[in-house]
Amino acid sequence: MNKENNLKTKTLALFFTGGVSLKIWADVGMLDREIAIYNRLSPFFKKIYLFSYGTESDYRYVAKLAKNVFIVPRPAYWPKRIYSLLMPFIHWELLKNIDIFKTNQMLGSWAAAIAKIIYRKKLVVRTGYVLSINNSKDKNINKILVYLIEKLAYAFADSIILTSKEALNYIKHKYKPTAQYIYVIPNYIDTRLFYFQKDIKKLPGSICFVGRLSNEKNLISLLSSLDNLPYQLTIIGSGELQDELERLSHKLSLKTLFLGNVPNPQLPDILNRHEMFILPSLYEGLPKVLLEAMACGLPVIGSNVNGIKEIIKDGQNGILCEPTVKSIRKQIVSLMESPQAKITLGRNARKSIEDYYSLDKVLEQELALYKKLMKK
Repeated sequence: MNKENNLKTKTLALFFTGGVSLKIWADVGMLDREIAIYNRLSPFFKKIYLFSYGTESDYRYVAKLAKNVFIVPRPAYWPKRIYSLLMPFIHWELLKNIDIFKTNQMLGSWAAAIAKIIYRKKLVVRTGYVLSINNSKDKNINKILVYLIEKLAYAFADSIILTSKEALNYIKHKYKPTAQYIYVIPNYIDTRLFYFQKDIKKLPGSICFVGRLSNEKNLISLLSSLDNLPYQLTIIGSGELQDELERLSHKLSLKTLFLGNVPNPQLPDILNRHEMFILPSLYEGLPKVLLEAMACGLPVIGSNVNGIKEIIKDGQNGILCEPTVKSIRKQIVSLMESPQAKITLGRNARKSIEDYYSLDKVLEQELALYKKLMKK
C-alpha cells in the first residue's frame, strides 16, 4: 500500500506553540515558511487542522492554505494561558475524530498531551529546539516547570521528532522515553524559493545576519568585531536589543542597516545581495536562517556551538568560530580576503541543503513516520 492510500482517510492536527498564531507568524515573516510543510502534506491526508492561539482574525490567512487545511482559532473570550489547558475540552467534538496529534514546540505541548490522554490518539511530539537546553542560562525560566512539561510530553508520545542528533541524545539520556519511534528530522528549506540567483550582483564587503535581536544571538560581539573594518552589516529581525545595538553601531561608526522583520519569501533576494552570512549565537537549536543562507549559496560563518556545528562542517561547507569578538573578527576577515574560499564554501553549502535539509527530503521522512504510526 502506498503512502497516499495509507493516509488518505486520516486526519492530522497541529497544536501551535503556546500563545502563537498565524498572525504572529505573519508579523515576524515566518508564515509562508511554517505552513509550507502542511500544504505539502495536504494531498496525503483527508484533513489537516491548525490549532492556533489566534482568534477568528486568523481566518484572513486561509487563502495561503491548501483547501483541506483548516484553521481552528481560539475563542476570543478565553485568555491564551487558560485556553492552552482547556483546548482539549473546548474542541472535543473535533479532536475525538482526529487520528494524529502533533506539537510544534514544547511550549503548549501539554494541550496535545492532554488530548492524547482523553481521546487515545497517536501523539507526535515535535520540537525545533529543546526547551531545557536553550533556556538553561535564563534565570527567569522555572527549570522545574520546564522539566515537568517535557516529562509529560515525552511520557505520552507515540513518536518524537527532534531536529538534531545532539537533541536526540540529550532527550534519550534525560527522559528515557518509551515512544515507538524517535527520529531526527531536521528543519526544512524550500530549495525552490531559496537558491543562488546568478543575476543578482553582490554588494562588496557585505555581511548578513537574520534572527531575533536578543542576547543569545551574541550580536554585541558581532558589532564589536567589526570595529574599524570596511564591511557593511545588514541585520534582519527584531527584538529587545535593537535600541542598544543601534547605539553601539553609531558609537563604532559601523555601516549597519537594520531592516526589521522581513517576510520569508523576500529573504532570498536580500541574502543573494550579500557576500556572506553570519550567525554568532551563544546557543541554537537547528537554525533555519542558517540553512536558508546556505541554500542561497552563501558562504557562512557560525559559532562553534551545538545546533550550528551539526550543520557546518568547518572548512567544508562553512566556517566555525568561537563566540568571542576576537574569533568572529578573525574569521570574517579571513573569509572576506579569500574569494575562492567564498565560492567553494557557498557551492558546498548549497549541496548540503539539497542532500539533507530540503523540503522534499523532510516531507518524505514525515510521511514515512505517519504511515508507520497508522499501521500500528
